[in-house]
Amino acid sequence: MTSSSDQGDKTAPAPLDDAVDALLRFGVAMLRAGNTASRTRERMDMMARRLGFDAVSLSLTLDSITASVHRAGQRATAMLEVGPQGINTWRIGELERLAKSAAPGLAPRDLTARLAEIEATPSRYSQALLAVAIAAASSGFAFVNGAAIVEIVAAGLGGGAGQALRSWLSRRQISAFAVAASCAFVASGVYVLATAAAGQLGFAFARHPAGFISSVLFLVPGFPLIAALFDLLQHQTIAAVTRLAYGLTMLLAVTFGLGIIIAVAGVDMSSQPPPVLAYPLKLSLRAVASFAGGCAFAILFASSPRLILAAGVLAVVANGLRLVLHNMGVMAAPAAFFAALVVGLVAVLADRRLNVPRIALTVPPIIIMVPGVAAFQMLVFFYQGDVIDALHATASCGFVIGALALGLVTARFFSGPVDA
Repeated sequence: MTSSSDQGDKTAPAPLDDAVDALLRFGVAMLRAGNTASRTRERMDMMARRLGFDAVSLSLTLDSITASVHRAGQRATAMLEVGPQGINTWRIGELERLAKSAAPGLAPRDLTARLAEIEATPSRYSQALLAVAIAAASSGFAFVNGAAIVEIVAAGLGGGAGQALRSWLSRRQISAFAVAASCAFVASGVYVLATAAAGQLGFAFARHPAGFISSVLFLVPGFPLIAALFDLLQHQTIAAVTRLAYGLTMLLAVTFGLGIIIAVAGVDMSSQPPPVLAYPLKLSLRAVASFAGGCAFAILFASSPRLILAAGVLAVVANGLRLVLHNMGVMAAPAAFFAALVVGLVAVLADRRLNVPRIALTVPPIIIMVPGVAAFQMLVFFYQGDVIDALHATASCGFVIGALALGLVTARFFSGPVDA
């Protein structure tokens, strides 16, 4: 026979400390999977209501989350570190669905168990497949940036080798900046060796710096930079500044690896004219390159096969629009804005109608439009003391990245309020 006091214990709410710990673990899981601070805050607010909190105040940085909560006259403040981060769109999608489907009165232990299950899910794709995907993307970047066939092949070899090394080093818990510098050194080194071997075999080609830089474009922290500006526009200043500092430091680390190869091999960073192709052929090959890049990053970010195909098609449409507008005389920043607006609007529609997390569709197409060549040229020119060219590359890079972020924010105006 059960006493009335025992029945009261069963219906009593979970201890406040357990509930706030579960809420923090949910937010940490979202940030660790690569979600923006603004989106994480929205979903944490939603989950706080499911856990029965009357009010919650959040402070998010790249390294930690602090929550102050209020429930039935009780107050508590707690902080949890985020730890190593990456971008895993499958995990973000699962966390988004968890926040939407959770019923009021959710038990903290049930939330914690589900979070552990999501985070314990192994990687969806093999390291070999990731290396092949990045090799294809690097070759596509080289073509879009004006490289010839030899440089396109060499960029693919360099990118694949660099990604293979990154997968191997990442499992050994080495600093992300050391990994980036090492992978840049190997990827660009393989590119130089491959072009040198092609020259010895009698292949004639111009040494396009775009091909050299394309071999390391997979290391560009495109999403941290875009997410930083996005969070800044959403008034998440602390998270935005820390994410921006992380992205810039990562760029410096990659440039350090590139700089060693430039100094040793004497790579010429002066611009070269692109190969002349018939415009219909160029458009077709651009579409193939954009599709390869979009699919490759979707694979890298652990998207489902359906989302990989969707990201590739959206990359073709958005990047094709950007390049066509640029060819028609539209400046790079406005062209990037309209392309990002298209990506954002499609992502909003997919989020509403198909319950697909926006980030799964926005990240791959946006990253291939980040001006990685200009970003690395900016740092390399500063490294070489060529201040005028460095400032020109800085302005070009900054305006385009800002336009991409602004395009995504503009699309957000059509999304309406967060689901209750």
